Amino acid sequence: MDESRRVELVESLDLAEKVRLLTGATLWALPAEPRLGLHAVVTSDGPQGVRGTGEVPGETGLLAPAPSATAATWDTALAERLGRLFAAEARRKNVDVVLAPLVNLQRTPVAGRHFECLSEDPLLSGALGAALVRGLQQEGVAACLKHFVANDSETDRTRYRARIDARTLREVHLAPFERIMAEAGPWSVMGAYSGLDDGTESAPVLEHRRILRGVLKDEWGFDGAVISDWAATQTAAPAANAGLDLVMPGPDGPWGAALVDAVERGEVDEAVIDDKVLRLMRLASRVGKLTAPWTPGEQPPPLPAAPRPAPAGESDFATLREVLTRGTVLLRNERDLLPLDTGRLGSIALIGPNAVEPYLQGGGSAYVPAVRTIGYVEGIRTALPDDVTLTVRRGGSSRRHAPFVDPARLTGLHAAYLAADGTAVGEEVRPTGNWGFFRVPDGARDVVLTGRITLAEEGAHTLEFGCAGRFTVALDHDVVHSGTDDRGVELILESGHNHPATHRHTVRVGATPVELSLRIDLRVVDGEGYGRFVTAHVRHQPPGPTVEDEIAEAAEAARAADVAVVVIGTNEEIESEGWDRPDLELTTQQHRLVRAVAAANPRTVVVVNAGAPVLLPWADQVPALLWQWLPGQEAGHALADVLFGRAEPAGRLPWTLPARATDVPVPDAVPVGGVVDYREGLHIGHRAYDRAGTGPAFPFGHGLGWTTWSYTAAEAPEPSVPAPPSRPAGGDGLPVTVTLTNTGPRRGREVVQAYLEAPAAPGDPVRVLAGFAVAEAEAGETTTVTLTVPWRAFHTWDDTHQRWRPRTGSGRLRIGRSSRDLRLDLDLDLNLDLDPALALGIHTGDSGTGPTPAPAR
Repeated sequence: MDESRRVELVESLDLAEKVRLLTGATLWALPAEPRLGLHAVVTSDGPQGVRGTGEVPGETGLLAPAPSATAATWDTALAERLGRLFAAEARRKNVDVVLAPLVNLQRTPVAGRHFECLSEDPLLSGALGAALVRGLQQEGVAACLKHFVANDSETDRTRYRARIDARTLREVHLAPFERIMAEAGPWSVMGAYSGLDDGTESAPVLEHRRILRGVLKDEWGFDGAVISDWAATQTAAPAANAGLDLVMPGPDGPWGAALVDAVERGEVDEAVIDDKVLRLMRLASRVGKLTAPWTPGEQPPPLPAAPRPAPAGESDFATLREVLTRGTVLLRNERDLLPLDTGRLGSIALIGPNAVEPYLQGGGSAYVPAVRTIGYVEGIRTALPDDVTLTVRRGGSSRRHAPFVDPARLTGLHAAYLAADGTAVGEEVRPTGNWGFFRVPDGARDVVLTGRITLAEEGAHTLEFGCAGRFTVALDHDVVHSGTDDRGVELILESGHNHPATHRHTVRVGATPVELSLRIDLRVVDGEGYGRFVTAHVRHQPPGPTVEDEIAEAAEAARAADVAVVVIGTNEEIESEGWDRPDLELTTQQHRLVRAVAAANPRTVVVVNAGAPVLLPWADQVPALLWQWLPGQEAGHALADVLFGRAEPAGRLPWTLPARATDVPVPDAVPVGGVVDYREGLHIGHRAYDRAGTGPAFPFGHGLGWTTWSYTAAEAPEPSVPAPPSRPAGGDGLPVTVTLTNTGPRRGREVVQAYLEAPAAPGDPVRVLAGFAVAEAEAGETTTVTLTVPWRAFHTWDDTHQRWRPRTGSGRLRIGRSSRDLRLDLDLDLNLDLDPALALGIHTGDSGTGPTPAPAR
């Protein structure tokens, strides 16, 4: 169906019929319209895997490593393969639009969704994001690029305004979106919850006409659909005129009759409505959901034939395993402790709270029920020969909350569903203390949970209760906890429905067991498109060994083993959508555990199982240190592959790991007067460390491997053809060829990184990442790799004239292994006075800031 035919069909509908199509039909699906040939387009969350719509009970899916782990590969080809894997998973679940990738920047390391972002750097985020989009859309599944724009933190995320100067907005926060638009052409974009003050217009993003219509649609030529984040839209005419095309979820929302009225009052032109419907038809056409029209009530025409992928299997698991090993970062490896030779090992002590209970994925909307999970104990045990002993010790709990109560202690919680007049409309019994985000029957206004808890062991028992909304909790008829929060969907947007605040109650038990009656009265929360629900958590911590006892036991196990592997990190209490972390600290128990084990065994490997930076004050006191992210379903297999040398940990940090909390350039994102001020300007992440001269624990781009590398030469051609009037934002640019040699004992992969020190202008960073490429070589082999410096790197935004202005003067391209290990220089004489001509004089030399660093291990 061509565009003119689509226009004709849209004009055949009346206003109300067109407006109906601009709000979701359900939580995940868009409306169908037979007269347009429009079939229902289905969406799903997707940064860590395609969850699906929840309509299939017990449905599971492939759980990938967190997006930051993908970025740590610095490998666009691998990211594209992962995008194709996501597309196949989407097709298995009848999903047409995957709500990914998320390319907001990791502006502050405490951001709750830090793990869902790719990088702190705009160029790396744009390159990897474009690859993911290409992989998805090559298979006919739409990517939904999010969250446009500057929705980089969770505190008051639905209310704050990001105040960003025009140059910073263009060169930093819009940059990854613009590159992805130019290179991959995403078919949909998600507008953010937050607001934007760009110095000219201050409004919620979904009402920001300058950014949605002016930049995204008019300047960049985006012809797809702008979709709201879920329950983010607050107005009719302002959002419609700004450029929002689709309100999600449905079927309710602020448009509908209100938008019809706005058009009839002349506040919104009906042509604006027509354009939105056409954009939705383009989206449907691209994902195979647009056919010839059909008569309502009759059988629709068949959809274009698309082969259904085979069920997920071992080849998919192998891809996820490869992404994780290639993204695992070897931060430190003194005396070449790694890889371990299983033929020379008699015993391994596997220690740590995350060794016993890995944190596989971040919390919030990205959550995917995994088709399988391979924990660290299983993965390492499977990889070891039968004659190697594996001893496992937790070393103390790192959790702030008690575990859910053991069902054996409950008589079963009985739920009575009551109407507003108190009459029963249903009941059920569930043998669990986890009634999180529990949807209730129609007609119920209140839910009453009753049951009995038996506490048998002598000592102090801790009962912990957490509920959302309005509630009371009573033990033996005494109220011990209550709440009066009558908000609705806001509880979901802030993740209070999954992680409610809790109250602890201590019960001391003597020789005779104690049986307590429990009653929890809950007011049903109206979550709008998310449904009506209650949340109640009943947790219990019995008497048992102290943390100190468990640490001592772990240290003894380490002392008796040939090597100790300690896995520490975060969990769903710490890293999640809905809130930002208060700091970068691990629990003090974990620090004590690492120090005790390292003192007991000089052959100690520490593995960090976390998505975002945490402080590691003992990092230089352990011989080997690995960062394994939020690893997804193949965690144990991938860690075993790395520990035992079956795969190289080829990852490089996509962000900076601070040495001290006081060094962090943006320590929080707490709004002041409703505003988050991006006062750091262009100096995000590693750029801020360079400006301050601060030494991080490990710099941006850092990562070792199984070999060493020598950089010998870099060269670039001198352009002989004038540049086009407007340089593209994509990857086209100056090719730079680097020669390097694998000087170590094993085959390896290297990420060659180029940083541009451009002619200085006021406020400029010291250097910016300008290009990268992956090299592979056998031991002793010399190879060449070519990276591309995008033409946009040689321009800066001129807000006065609203255009990109070429830089002039002398610059330098610095090439090496990380932002702080730079080994080769190319001096650039930029002659850009006459736009559009671009001339670069290239001069080659070693690093001008001292001797070339020795190859890092």
